[in-house]
Amino acid sequence: MTLTSELRLTQYAAGGGCACKVPPGELERVLGALVPAVASEGQSDLLVGLESGDDAAVVRLDGDRAVVLTTDFFTPVVDDPYDWGRIAAANALSDVYAMGGEPLVAVNLLGWPRDRIPFEVAAEVLRGGAAVAAEAGCHLAGGHSIDDPEPKYGLAVTGLVDPDHLLRNDAGRAGVPLTLTKPLGVGVLNNRHKATGEVFPEAVLSMTRLNRDAARAAVAAGVTCATDVTGFGLLGHLHKLCRASGVTAVLDSSAVPYLPRVRESYAEGYVPGGSRRNLDWVRPHLAPAVDEDELVLLADAQTSGGLLVAGELPGFPVVGELVPAEAGVTIRVR
Repeated sequence: MTLTSELRLTQYAAGGGCACKVPPGELERVLGALVPAVASEGQSDLLVGLESGDDAAVVRLDGDRAVVLTTDFFTPVVDDPYDWGRIAAANALSDVYAMGGEPLVAVNLLGWPRDRIPFEVAAEVLRGGAAVAAEAGCHLAGGHSIDDPEPKYGLAVTGLVDPDHLLRNDAGRAGVPLTLTKPLGVGVLNNRHKATGEVFPEAVLSMTRLNRDAARAAVAAGVTCATDVTGFGLLGHLHKLCRASGVTAVLDSSAVPYLPRVRESYAEGYVPGGSRRNLDWVRPHLAPAVDEDELVLLADAQTSGGLLVAGELPGFPVVGELVPAEAGVTIRVR
Protein backbone atom coordinates (compact mmCIF):
# COMPACT_ATOMS: atom_id res chain seq x y z
CA MET A 1 0.00 0.00 0.00
CA THR A 2 1.37 3.43 -0.94
CA LEU A 3 1.67 6.38 1.37
CA THR A 4 -1.14 8.30 -0.35
CA SER A 5 -3.56 5.36 -0.40
CA GLU A 6 -3.28 5.01 3.38
CA LEU A 7 -4.53 8.57 3.91
CA ARG A 8 -8.06 9.91 3.64
CA LEU A 9 -7.52 13.61 2.99
CA THR A 10 -11.21 14.47 3.42
CA GLN A 11 -10.95 13.48 7.09
CA TYR A 12 -8.51 16.31 7.76
CA ALA A 13 -10.98 19.09 6.97
CA ALA A 14 -14.29 20.20 8.46
CA GLY A 15 -15.72 21.06 5.05
CA GLY A 16 -14.83 20.05 1.54
CA GLY A 17 -14.54 21.66 -1.87
CA CYS A 18 -16.75 24.61 -2.71
CA ALA A 19 -19.23 23.44 -0.05
CA CYS A 20 -16.85 25.00 2.51
CA LYS A 21 -17.47 28.50 1.12
CA VAL A 22 -18.66 31.24 3.44
CA PRO A 23 -22.50 31.24 3.19
CA PRO A 24 -23.64 33.64 0.45
CA GLY A 25 -25.73 35.85 2.72
CA GLU A 26 -22.85 36.43 5.13
CA LEU A 27 -20.44 37.06 2.26
CA GLU A 28 -22.69 39.67 0.68
CA ARG A 29 -23.10 41.53 3.96
CA VAL A 30 -19.33 41.84 4.27
CA LEU A 31 -18.68 42.72 0.63
CA GLY A 32 -21.50 45.26 0.65
CA ALA A 33 -19.48 47.43 3.03
CA LEU A 34 -16.52 47.65 0.66
CA VAL A 35 -16.16 50.78 -1.44
CA PRO A 36 -14.86 50.17 -4.99
CA ALA A 37 -11.70 52.04 -5.94
CA VAL A 38 -12.19 54.89 -8.41
CA ALA A 39 -9.60 55.92 -10.97
CA SER A 40 -8.14 59.37 -10.43
CA GLU A 41 -9.30 60.50 -13.87
CA GLY A 42 -12.87 59.59 -12.92
CA GLN A 43 -13.04 56.81 -15.48
CA SER A 44 -11.84 53.35 -14.56
CA ASP A 45 -10.55 50.57 -16.77
CA LEU A 46 -12.06 48.11 -14.27
CA LEU A 47 -14.71 46.49 -16.47
CA VAL A 48 -15.95 43.97 -13.90
CA GLY A 49 -15.53 44.48 -10.16
CA LEU A 50 -17.55 43.85 -7.01
CA GLU A 51 -20.88 45.22 -8.16
CA SER A 52 -22.59 42.11 -9.54
CA GLY A 53 -20.64 39.41 -7.72
CA ASP A 54 -19.28 38.07 -11.00
CA ASP A 55 -16.78 35.23 -11.33
CA ALA A 56 -13.60 37.30 -11.76
CA ALA A 57 -12.30 40.84 -12.00
CA VAL A 58 -11.62 42.24 -15.47
CA VAL A 59 -9.37 45.21 -16.23
CA ARG A 60 -8.94 46.71 -19.70
CA LEU A 61 -5.38 46.81 -21.01
CA ASP A 62 -6.07 48.37 -24.41
CA GLY A 63 -8.66 48.30 -27.17
CA ASP A 64 -8.93 44.56 -27.71
CA ARG A 65 -7.33 43.11 -24.57
CA ALA A 66 -8.37 42.90 -20.96
CA VAL A 67 -6.87 40.95 -18.09
CA VAL A 68 -9.00 38.54 -16.02
CA LEU A 69 -7.96 37.95 -12.40
CA THR A 70 -9.35 35.34 -10.03
CA THR A 71 -8.39 33.00 -7.23
CA ASP A 72 -9.98 29.90 -5.73
CA PHE A 73 -8.84 27.35 -3.17
CA PHE A 74 -10.50 24.88 -0.82
CA THR A 75 -10.10 21.93 1.51
CA PRO A 76 -10.03 18.36 0.12
CA VAL A 77 -13.11 17.24 -1.77
CA VAL A 78 -11.73 13.74 -2.50
CA ASP A 79 -9.19 11.55 -0.74
CA ASP A 80 -6.86 11.04 -3.69
CA PRO A 81 -4.30 13.91 -3.56
CA TYR A 82 -3.60 13.93 -7.30
CA ASP A 83 -7.32 14.12 -8.12
CA TRP A 84 -7.84 16.84 -5.52
CA GLY A 85 -5.12 18.90 -7.17
CA ARG A 86 -6.71 18.40 -10.59
CA ILE A 87 -10.16 19.35 -9.30
CA ALA A 88 -8.94 22.46 -7.49
CA ALA A 89 -7.02 23.65 -10.54
CA ALA A 90 -9.94 23.07 -12.92
CA ASN A 91 -12.21 24.91 -10.51
CA ALA A 92 -9.91 27.95 -10.31
CA LEU A 93 -9.43 28.09 -14.08
CA SER A 94 -13.20 27.93 -14.54
CA ASP A 95 -13.66 31.52 -13.39
CA VAL A 96 -11.57 32.72 -16.33
CA TYR A 97 -13.57 30.61 -18.78
CA ALA A 98 -16.81 31.87 -17.22
CA MET A 99 -15.78 35.40 -18.26
CA GLY A 100 -15.07 34.27 -21.82
CA GLY A 101 -11.32 34.43 -21.33
CA GLU A 102 -8.30 32.18 -21.73
CA PRO A 103 -5.99 31.50 -18.75
CA LEU A 104 -2.44 32.73 -19.22
CA VAL A 105 -0.53 32.13 -15.98
CA ALA A 106 -1.31 30.81 -12.51
CA VAL A 107 0.45 30.43 -9.18
CA ASN A 108 -0.18 27.79 -6.52
CA LEU A 109 -1.84 28.48 -3.16
CA LEU A 110 -1.11 25.74 -0.62
CA GLY A 111 -1.89 25.35 3.07
CA TRP A 112 -0.49 22.18 4.64
CA PRO A 113 -0.51 20.61 8.13
CA ARG A 114 3.10 19.42 8.00
CA ASP A 115 2.91 17.80 11.44
CA ARG A 116 -0.11 15.67 10.43
CA ILE A 117 0.28 14.82 6.73
CA PRO A 118 3.62 14.04 5.06
CA PHE A 119 4.70 16.79 2.71
CA GLU A 120 5.23 14.17 0.01
CA VAL A 121 1.44 14.01 -0.24
CA ALA A 122 1.38 17.75 -0.99
CA ALA A 123 3.68 17.04 -3.92
CA GLU A 124 0.97 14.82 -5.41
CA VAL A 125 -1.58 17.61 -5.00
CA LEU A 126 0.73 20.04 -6.78
CA ARG A 127 1.38 17.49 -9.51
CA GLY A 128 -2.37 17.21 -10.14
CA GLY A 129 -2.73 20.97 -10.36
CA ALA A 130 0.18 21.17 -12.79
CA ALA A 131 -1.37 18.49 -15.02
CA VAL A 132 -4.61 20.43 -15.42
CA ALA A 133 -2.80 23.74 -15.94
CA ALA A 134 -0.79 22.08 -18.71
CA GLU A 135 -3.98 20.74 -20.28
CA ALA A 136 -5.37 24.28 -20.25
CA GLY A 137 -2.19 25.68 -21.84
CA CYS A 138 -1.71 27.86 -18.75
CA HIS A 139 1.73 28.57 -17.33
CA LEU A 140 2.07 27.51 -13.69
CA ALA A 141 4.89 29.37 -12.00
CA GLY A 142 5.57 29.13 -8.28
CA GLY A 143 3.10 30.31 -5.67
CA HIS A 144 2.85 30.51 -1.90
CA SER A 145 2.57 27.94 0.88
CA ILE A 146 1.86 28.13 4.61
CA ASP A 147 1.73 25.70 7.51
CA ASP A 148 -2.01 25.30 8.10
CA PRO A 149 -4.12 23.16 10.47
CA GLU A 150 -6.22 22.02 7.48
CA PRO A 151 -4.97 21.14 3.99
CA LYS A 152 -6.00 23.70 1.38
CA TYR A 153 -5.09 24.06 -2.28
CA GLY A 154 -5.97 26.20 -5.26
CA LEU A 155 -4.66 28.70 -7.77
CA ALA A 156 -4.51 32.41 -8.39
CA VAL A 157 -5.06 32.79 -12.13
CA THR A 158 -4.52 35.58 -14.65
CA GLY A 159 -6.11 35.34 -18.08
CA LEU A 160 -6.83 37.43 -21.15
CA VAL A 161 -10.16 38.29 -22.74
CA ASP A 162 -11.42 40.47 -25.58
CA PRO A 163 -13.52 43.21 -23.91
CA ASP A 164 -15.98 43.05 -26.82
CA HIS A 165 -16.59 39.33 -26.24
CA LEU A 166 -16.82 39.33 -22.47
CA LEU A 167 -19.18 36.95 -20.67
CA ARG A 168 -20.66 38.51 -17.55
CA ASN A 169 -23.50 37.76 -15.17
CA ASP A 170 -25.31 41.08 -15.56
CA ALA A 171 -25.88 40.84 -19.34
CA GLY A 172 -28.89 38.49 -19.36
CA ARG A 173 -32.00 39.53 -21.24
CA ALA A 174 -35.56 38.24 -21.42
CA GLY A 175 -36.37 35.73 -24.14
CA VAL A 176 -33.03 33.90 -24.00
CA PRO A 177 -32.75 30.17 -23.15
CA LEU A 178 -30.58 28.89 -20.30
CA THR A 179 -28.02 26.15 -20.95
CA LEU A 180 -26.17 24.09 -18.33
CA THR A 181 -22.92 22.45 -19.41
CA LYS A 182 -22.29 19.93 -16.59
CA PRO A 183 -24.66 17.71 -14.58
CA LEU A 184 -25.36 18.54 -10.94
CA GLY A 185 -24.84 16.42 -7.86
CA VAL A 186 -21.13 16.45 -7.06
CA GLY A 187 -21.90 18.01 -3.67
CA VAL A 188 -24.06 15.05 -2.68
CA LEU A 189 -21.58 12.50 -4.03
CA ASN A 190 -18.60 14.19 -2.40
CA ASN A 191 -20.50 14.23 0.88
CA ARG A 192 -21.04 10.47 0.55
CA HIS A 193 -17.40 9.96 -0.41
CA LYS A 194 -16.24 11.78 2.72
CA ALA A 195 -18.56 9.73 4.92
CA THR A 196 -17.97 6.29 3.40
CA GLY A 197 -14.81 6.36 1.28
CA GLU A 198 -16.76 5.27 -1.81
CA VAL A 199 -15.25 6.64 -5.01
CA PHE A 200 -17.43 8.10 -7.77
CA PRO A 201 -15.40 8.21 -11.01
CA GLU A 202 -18.14 10.09 -12.90
CA ALA A 203 -18.00 12.88 -10.33
CA VAL A 204 -14.20 13.09 -10.53
CA LEU A 205 -14.38 13.16 -14.33
CA SER A 206 -16.93 15.98 -14.23
CA MET A 207 -14.97 18.05 -11.71
CA THR A 208 -11.67 17.70 -13.59
CA ARG A 209 -13.16 18.54 -17.00
CA LEU A 210 -12.27 22.05 -18.11
CA ASN A 211 -15.01 24.51 -19.06
CA ARG A 212 -12.81 25.69 -21.92
CA ASP A 213 -14.75 24.18 -24.84
CA ALA A 214 -18.12 25.33 -23.50
CA ALA A 215 -16.79 28.85 -22.97
CA ARG A 216 -15.30 29.02 -26.45
CA ALA A 217 -18.58 27.79 -27.93
CA ALA A 218 -20.49 30.47 -26.02
CA VAL A 219 -18.20 33.25 -27.23
CA ALA A 220 -18.35 31.95 -30.82
CA ALA A 221 -22.16 31.95 -30.61
CA GLY A 222 -22.21 35.61 -29.58
CA VAL A 223 -23.36 34.91 -26.01
CA THR A 224 -22.77 37.80 -23.60
CA CYS A 225 -24.07 36.38 -20.30
CA ALA A 226 -22.79 33.39 -18.33
CA THR A 227 -21.57 32.28 -14.93
CA ASP A 228 -20.16 29.07 -13.53
CA VAL A 229 -22.04 26.91 -11.04
CA THR A 230 -19.98 26.27 -7.94
CA GLY A 231 -20.47 26.60 -4.19
CA PHE A 232 -23.75 28.51 -4.23
CA GLY A 233 -25.44 25.83 -6.34
CA LEU A 234 -27.49 26.24 -9.50
CA LEU A 235 -30.21 28.19 -7.71
CA GLY A 236 -27.73 30.51 -5.99
CA HIS A 237 -25.74 31.36 -9.10
CA LEU A 238 -28.88 31.71 -11.21
CA HIS A 239 -30.34 34.05 -8.59
CA LYS A 240 -27.23 36.22 -8.76
CA LEU A 241 -27.39 36.27 -12.56
CA CYS A 242 -31.06 37.26 -12.62
CA ARG A 243 -30.67 39.90 -9.91
CA ALA A 244 -27.69 41.47 -11.69
CA SER A 245 -29.44 41.36 -15.08
CA GLY A 246 -32.85 42.57 -13.90
CA VAL A 247 -34.73 39.51 -15.20
CA THR A 248 -36.52 36.43 -13.86
CA ALA A 249 -35.65 32.84 -14.78
CA VAL A 250 -38.07 30.01 -15.41
CA LEU A 251 -36.17 26.84 -14.49
CA ASP A 252 -37.39 23.48 -15.80
CA SER A 253 -36.31 21.09 -13.04
CA SER A 254 -37.09 18.03 -15.19
CA ALA A 255 -34.50 19.17 -17.76
CA VAL A 256 -31.65 19.57 -15.26
CA PRO A 257 -29.15 16.67 -15.59
CA TYR A 258 -27.67 14.84 -12.60
CA LEU A 259 -24.75 12.49 -12.20
CA PRO A 260 -25.47 8.79 -11.57
CA ARG A 261 -26.38 7.83 -7.97
CA VAL A 262 -27.09 11.41 -6.89
CA ARG A 263 -30.78 10.92 -6.12
CA GLU A 264 -30.08 7.60 -4.42
CA SER A 265 -27.39 9.18 -2.26
CA TYR A 266 -29.58 12.16 -1.43
CA ALA A 267 -32.40 9.84 -0.34
CA GLU A 268 -29.94 8.12 2.01
CA GLY A 269 -29.13 11.44 3.69
CA TYR A 270 -25.89 12.54 2.06
CA VAL A 271 -26.43 16.28 1.75
CA PRO A 272 -23.78 18.99 2.28
CA GLY A 273 -24.73 21.63 4.83
CA GLY A 274 -23.77 24.24 2.25
CA SER A 275 -26.58 23.07 -0.03
CA ARG A 276 -29.22 23.74 2.60
CA ARG A 277 -27.68 27.13 3.38
CA ASN A 278 -27.80 27.96 -0.34
CA LEU A 279 -31.52 27.15 -0.45
CA ASP A 280 -32.24 29.17 2.69
CA TRP A 281 -30.52 32.18 1.11
CA VAL A 282 -32.38 32.07 -2.19
CA ARG A 283 -35.75 30.78 -0.92
CA PRO A 284 -37.32 34.27 -0.43
CA HIS A 285 -36.78 34.91 -4.15
CA LEU A 286 -38.23 31.61 -5.43
CA ALA A 287 -41.65 30.73 -6.81
CA PRO A 288 -41.40 26.92 -6.69
CA ALA A 289 -43.80 24.34 -8.08
CA VAL A 290 -41.60 21.42 -6.95
CA ASP A 291 -41.05 19.79 -3.57
CA GLU A 292 -38.39 20.56 -0.98
CA ASP A 293 -36.15 17.65 -1.99
CA GLU A 294 -35.97 18.90 -5.57
CA LEU A 295 -35.09 22.40 -4.37
CA VAL A 296 -32.26 21.09 -2.19
CA LEU A 297 -30.81 19.21 -5.15
CA LEU A 298 -31.04 22.32 -7.32
CA ALA A 299 -29.17 24.20 -4.59
CA ASP A 300 -26.53 21.47 -4.23
CA ALA A 301 -23.12 23.03 -3.61
CA GLN A 302 -21.01 22.19 -6.65
CA THR A 303 -17.24 21.97 -6.90
CA SER A 304 -15.82 22.73 -10.37
CA GLY A 305 -19.31 22.73 -11.86
CA GLY A 306 -20.31 23.67 -15.37
CA LEU A 307 -21.22 26.95 -17.00
CA LEU A 308 -24.72 28.38 -16.84
CA VAL A 309 -25.08 30.16 -20.16
CA ALA A 310 -27.77 32.62 -21.23
CA GLY A 311 -27.96 31.20 -24.73
CA GLU A 312 -28.25 27.86 -26.47
CA LEU A 313 -25.12 25.74 -27.00
CA PRO A 314 -25.29 22.65 -29.23
CA GLY A 315 -24.73 19.44 -27.32
CA PHE A 316 -25.77 20.79 -23.93
CA PRO A 317 -29.23 20.74 -22.30
CA VAL A 318 -31.48 23.78 -22.19
CA VAL A 319 -32.80 23.96 -18.61
CA GLY A 320 -35.00 27.06 -18.76
CA GLU A 321 -35.25 30.59 -20.03
CA LEU A 322 -35.01 34.20 -18.96
CA VAL A 323 -38.24 36.20 -18.89
CA PRO A 324 -39.16 39.78 -17.94
CA ALA A 325 -38.60 40.54 -14.27
CA GLU A 326 -41.35 39.58 -11.85
CA ALA A 327 -41.67 41.55 -8.62
CA GLY A 328 -39.93 39.75 -5.77
CA VAL A 329 -39.15 36.64 -7.85
CA THR A 330 -35.81 35.89 -9.50
CA ILE A 331 -36.47 32.19 -10.19
CA ARG A 332 -39.71 30.40 -10.97
CA VAL A 333 -39.09 26.63 -10.63
CA ARG A 334 -41.46 24.31 -12.42
